[in-house]
Amino acid sequence: MNTKAKWISAPVADSKAAFTFSKNIAVTKQIKKATIKVSAMGIYVLNVNGARIGNGVLTPGWTSYKHRIQYQVYDVTQSMQEENHIQISVGQGWAVGCIGYKNQNHFSADKTSAIAEISLIYCDGTKEVVVTDESWQVFTSKVTFSEIYHGETQDLTYPIICLGAAEETFVKTKLVAQRGEWITEHERLAPIEIIKTPKGETVLDFGQNMTGYVELKIKADRGSRVVLHHAEVLDSLGNFYTENFRTARNENTYICSGGHDVFKPLYSFQGFRYVRLTEYPLKQVNPDDFRAVAVYSDIKRTGHFVCGNDKINQLYHNVIWGQKSNYLDIPTDCPQRDERLGWLGDAQAFCRTGAINYDVEAFFDKWLEDVALEQLANGAVKGVVPCAVKDDDSRISAAWGDAVCIIPWELYCAYGNKRLLKKNFPVMKKWVDYVHGAGAEEYLWLGGVHYGDWLAMDAGEDSFVGATSNDLIASAFFAHSVKLLIKAGEVLGINMEEYKILHENVRKAFRDYFMENGLPKAELPYTEELLTNASAVDTVRKGMTQTAIVLILYFELCDTSERGKLAKKLVELMAQNDNLMSTGFVGTPYLLHVLSDNGYADVAYRLLFEERNPSWLYSVNHGATTMWEHWNGIKEDGTFWSTDMNSFNHYAYGAVFDWIFGVACGVKPMETNPAYKEVTISPIPHKALGFVDSSIKTRHGTIKVKWYYIGEQVRYEFEIPLGVTAHITLPSGYKTMISAGVYHF
Repeated sequence: MNTKAKWISAPVADSKAAFTFSKNIAVTKQIKKATIKVSAMGIYVLNVNGARIGNGVLTPGWTSYKHRIQYQVYDVTQSMQEENHIQISVGQGWAVGCIGYKNQNHFSADKTSAIAEISLIYCDGTKEVVVTDESWQVFTSKVTFSEIYHGETQDLTYPIICLGAAEETFVKTKLVAQRGEWITEHERLAPIEIIKTPKGETVLDFGQNMTGYVELKIKADRGSRVVLHHAEVLDSLGNFYTENFRTARNENTYICSGGHDVFKPLYSFQGFRYVRLTEYPLKQVNPDDFRAVAVYSDIKRTGHFVCGNDKINQLYHNVIWGQKSNYLDIPTDCPQRDERLGWLGDAQAFCRTGAINYDVEAFFDKWLEDVALEQLANGAVKGVVPCAVKDDDSRISAAWGDAVCIIPWELYCAYGNKRLLKKNFPVMKKWVDYVHGAGAEEYLWLGGVHYGDWLAMDAGEDSFVGATSNDLIASAFFAHSVKLLIKAGEVLGINMEEYKILHENVRKAFRDYFMENGLPKAELPYTEELLTNASAVDTVRKGMTQTAIVLILYFELCDTSERGKLAKKLVELMAQNDNLMSTGFVGTPYLLHVLSDNGYADVAYRLLFEERNPSWLYSVNHGATTMWEHWNGIKEDGTFWSTDMNSFNHYAYGAVFDWIFGVACGVKPMETNPAYKEVTISPIPHKALGFVDSSIKTRHGTIKVKWYYIGEQVRYEFEIPLGVTAHITLPSGYKTMISAGVYHF
């Protein structure tokens, strides 16, 4: 960006309306190339000569605004004329409007502003640069209100008035070129049904929970109003339900011009499946006038899966749409309520699955840069990035902060990018060093405020934090992060002896403090601080839980001789729980892996096919089209688990697909030769799946794995691209190594 470009704002007090910054540019010579660089504190839309430029939406995206903000570059050569009208319209967005679960305004800036550079290269070799400054004029716009959480109002009868010259404003941040994927529009869904609810309301059902907005075409009398409200689910009576949105209104209001109008939000988005026509001026509702437009980062699909079990196929569908819905510039927790934040715990739980389904290297590279920028001087990492709370409510928690070690390593395994690993190594190291001194003991993380095994089912119906000791979880993840740091350092050629000793000490301290006779202790000291909104049941903490055993096994905190005893105890705990799992955000991603790795693939499959609560198929049986936040967000009687923590589009439990792909299909990249350059293919078939047909497009080509039953016999088909080596292990014990080609077994 040209250093003479100034941040400019409207010469009026704070407003929820969008403003347009305008400049006329005359061109007297033939243009060879014209480009515009633009950014905004807020969300901007660029127009040249009345036409919107680019296919990106919600630009400039969401970064840690106090540290940096992206700008985008547009080639507008074909749009330029002799007389040119440049307009940059800006709404509040994440920077200025209401953001965070505390509904804070002006978190990053007191008012919207824009900055731009217009570069003209003429055919005669001369150049001209026009930048934003006080010569730009400011106008009102047709958008009279916009908020991320609350929606948008567009009034096509509203007068466009010049408010005067733009004012220079001080914005303390660094401008950087577009780092991640663009946010763009994707699928367009027609309504599958127009519903008249028991309350007499008209509701459109788009058949799919999603992130984006509704595009509406309408011709109605001038001044007529359309008011749309959004919802994820209907209640047990079939009525429109929005209580789980908390304070987020998700309301779009449109005032018609009298002509043929097309409406959709410019500065907001919603999470929804259903749309209520709260106000609608026409007697007949034509479904062809409405389209739900999916909006998410322009990540490219890499993984595919289909099997012979319709419910598992629907589960996979829900995993994919959960990822689409929550990979909107940052990995969010949910897209609908007054939150939509970059929670690290959700991101690390799902990142391996995310990298199977889509190419997310650039997506995470951009976000991890903000994680690094927001890491505290002592190495601590808050639970949300970009930070969206002004106090300490975004606490330092195990499993959430450990994302800085887990995600870079998973990305390295998926894509083999040493540069990205090297960039994140200092962040990983600072986090490990922080945890080393965070607890009451040198080699254990005891005490503090943690999210624990979030939304696990083993601490009571009304508990947010599961029953597993937070000290045990924190110390287990400490050991895991040290181990991942060692692996990363060795890849980068760094001497890791100091951290190998640290890992040995942490592992020993963990075993001494949390285990006896090869199992976790049943009772442990209660040292942690409570969450501020904790109920009495949240004081329940145990050592002997399903999650505790899962972490001990998966993080290799046990001796080899103890694995059988631990796995058997895990199965016993499930048997005592009516053969159901009870794990939450921390234990669930690893649960099936631990079972299949330790001789209980049959139990893992039983959990996969389980339909009672809690299970993955419970939500499928209750009509889910994305993953749910809580196992029984909708109870068997049709009532809801809660209103304040009950998203129906929360991707964390979708992590189950990395087990389906890695174990049922059998495909795993080898850490010693990552990016699927060398893989193990060890499928474990199950008759209830019928068949699997899976593939993944890697940095080295597409790997395909199929298996299917003929009678009681299983046939296998593998396709390996050029340059890839696959180590095959079949359930019969047969092993072989194959390279490029198509193979049948």
